[in-house]
Amino acid sequence: MEQGSAREGARPAYAPGAIPYAPGSARVPEGRLPGNRVPEQARGRQGEEEQARGEHTHGEPPAPRTVRRHSVRGQILDALRAALVDGQLVPGQVYSAPALGARFGVSATPVREAMQRLAVEGAVEVVPNRGFRVTERGPRELAELAEVRALIEVPVMLGLARTVPAQRWSVLRPLAEATVAAAAVGDRAAYAESDRAFHRAVLTLSGNEQLVTIADELHRRSQWPLVAGPATRRAELLADAAEHTALLDALIAQDLTVVQALVREHFTGADG
Repeated sequence: MEQGSAREGARPAYAPGAIPYAPGSARVPEGRLPGNRVPEQARGRQGEEEQARGEHTHGEPPAPRTVRRHSVRGQILDALRAALVDGQLVPGQVYSAPALGARFGVSATPVREAMQRLAVEGAVEVVPNRGFRVTERGPRELAELAEVRALIEVPVMLGLARTVPAQRWSVLRPLAEATVAAAAVGDRAAYAESDRAFHRAVLTLSGNEQLVTIADELHRRSQWPLVAGPATRRAELLADAAEHTALLDALIAQDLTVVQALVREHFTGADG
C-alpha cells in the first residue's frame, strides 16, 4: 500500500499559476450591495459589529487577513507534498524558495514557510543561503519505517477486528474505493493521500488520538521517493489498492484468519 518512488508520467506539480495567489482584497460589507439600503437603526449596530470584526467602514479597503496567507501556505504545503510523492522534487536536489514561488505564482514567503514545515518532518533539509535539499533515502530506511509501522498498526488492527462490529467497517468502504480509483489512473499523489486516509480511519476506531497521529506521520514518511528508485507502475498501485478492499471485506465478514494474513502481508511485503 505504500510507495517509495515516483510514478511515470506524473503531472507537473507546480506549473505557473497552479496555486491561486489572492492577497486580501476589498470585500463589500453585508447589506451594502447595490440596491440594498440599511435601515438607520441598524447602521450604528452594523458599524460596531464591523469594528469588532476588524472590518473597515467608509469604503476603506480592509487590510490583508492573516488567514488568507495561511491558506496560501497550506495550499503550497499540500502541493509540495504531492510533488515529493510524484518525484517532481528530486532527492538530493536543492530548491530555492524564490524559484519555487515563481513556479507556483506566489511570493517566496509561503513557500519558505511550507519548506520549513517539511524540514521539521524530515522531507527536506535547510541549505544556508541556497534553499532546501530534498532528503535522500534508501531501501534500508523504508524497511525500518515499515517495521516500526507494523509494530504499531498490526496489533491495533487485529484487536479492532475482534471488537468492532461489521456495520462500522462498512462506513469505510468509500475510502477503500478511493484508493482503487487513484490507482486506476496512476495518480501517485492522490493514491498516497487516499492510502493514508484509509489507514487513519481504521486506526481512529481505536480511540487513541496519539497513536493515529504518530502512525500517520510514519506513513507519510514511508511515501517519500527513494534515491534512484524505480517508478511505481499502475499495476503495482492497483495491487496495493486491492489489499485495502480485501482487508475491509474480511473485517466486515469478521474473518479473523484472513484479516491477520492480510495485515501481516501488508507490512512484510515489498511495499510495506
